[in-house]
Amino acid sequence: MKVKVLVRNPDDYLRETKRDIHKLPRNYDPALHPLEAPREYTRAMNAVKLERVFALPFIGSLDGHRDGLTCLGKHPDHLSWLYSGACDGELKLWDVAKQKIVYTVQAHDGFIRAMAFSQETSSLYTVGDDKLIKQWKTQELDGSDLKAPINTIVTRSMLTGISHHRSKPVMATCGEACNLWEHSRAQPIKTFQWGVDSLQSIKFNQVEENVIAACGSDRSIILYDMRESAPLRKVVLKMRSNSLCWNPMEAFIFTVANEDYNLYTFDMRNFTSPINVHKDHVSAVIDVDYSPTGKEFVSASYDKTIRIYNSRQAHSRDIYHTSRMQRLTCAAWSLDDRFVYSGSDEMNIRIWKARAAEKLGVVKPREKTALRVNAKLVEKFAHHPAIKRIHRHRHVPSHVYNSRNELRNSRVAARRKEFNVRTHTKRQLPIIPEKAKVIVSEQQ
Repeated sequence: MKVKVLVRNPDDYLRETKRDIHKLPRNYDPALHPLEAPREYTRAMNAVKLERVFALPFIGSLDGHRDGLTCLGKHPDHLSWLYSGACDGELKLWDVAKQKIVYTVQAHDGFIRAMAFSQETSSLYTVGDDKLIKQWKTQELDGSDLKAPINTIVTRSMLTGISHHRSKPVMATCGEACNLWEHSRAQPIKTFQWGVDSLQSIKFNQVEENVIAACGSDRSIILYDMRESAPLRKVVLKMRSNSLCWNPMEAFIFTVANEDYNLYTFDMRNFTSPINVHKDHVSAVIDVDYSPTGKEFVSASYDKTIRIYNSRQAHSRDIYHTSRMQRLTCAAWSLDDRFVYSGSDEMNIRIWKARAAEKLGVVKPREKTALRVNAKLVEKFAHHPAIKRIHRHRHVPSHVYNSRNELRNSRVAARRKEFNVRTHTKRQLPIIPEKAKVIVSEQQ
């Protein structure tokens, strides 16, 4: 005969130690929780308010340069090491954790235009206005191996960008043309040209390692394959692109920072239109850099702000600015996905949190769980008017606020004019999608 009895396991209600929290049983039957939705809405409202209260993204400023910043470099093996190049040719190594200078060297005569790391040799390559490519060792903890370059290559023309292959001893430079170099040779092993006066930014793909993309002065974006003898494809936009960055997780996706205040995300398999247009800046966008996860990127602009975008959304998630920060020249996302660096022409490097309300100290398991629950609740009720208003609100400088209103009015006027023309014209004009309007021509 079976007898049903109540069985209570002490592990379900007894604490292991006196310091442990009390374990409370919970019944998840929805019939016992008739006010679950109002309760969750209240928790979401409190969570989004607290997020804005604790949104303090600025961490510190690295002060020491005597001229404006031109480029930033992240060491692939040391999270706290940051390299910076300035307009006076000065190269500095920073310890970001301690916020101090580790080593300083006069690397070039004139601007340091770009820098790139070689992962297999732990070397840093820099290019400048003095037509030199310099190789530096980056292994000593005190930075003493930056005293002198271990190799110098003299080029025929001034270089404006450099990028290194992920796994081979090959680097690509841009200037008058796209050149490929090997570490052991003083002459380029291959040169690509496609009717462009000059190139200002070049990047190796980190997934499809043989593919290179570059931005040209004729408003073009050009794709190269180092295994081919000629460039692959070329697309011309309405205005010039200043910088380019590949998505580190999606092989075919890259984003360009454009002079028309927008960023454009392209799929290199289809150049008929960008897959996304990222708006909100009110001046030329100078630099862009992806996060290690590939889900977000940071942009630096001449409107004295940096913005953080979700790679699949048109509008920025956050905007960072200070009263003393001037026009931005470079930006970088740390390799641990927690910080953002920005360099501006008033000689300062600023450190920001990638998520403005994130706690930097030790986060205990219970606190981490609570933060995850709050984030999910805010996401669940994100479209409710009160929560949406608080979640989206940002203080912006007055010049950004006024310029944004002017741009909005001009866009509304352009749409109204297009509608009137289409309404009062007998022969209907073809409808061009907004994303395709930025494309002038495409060549293969």
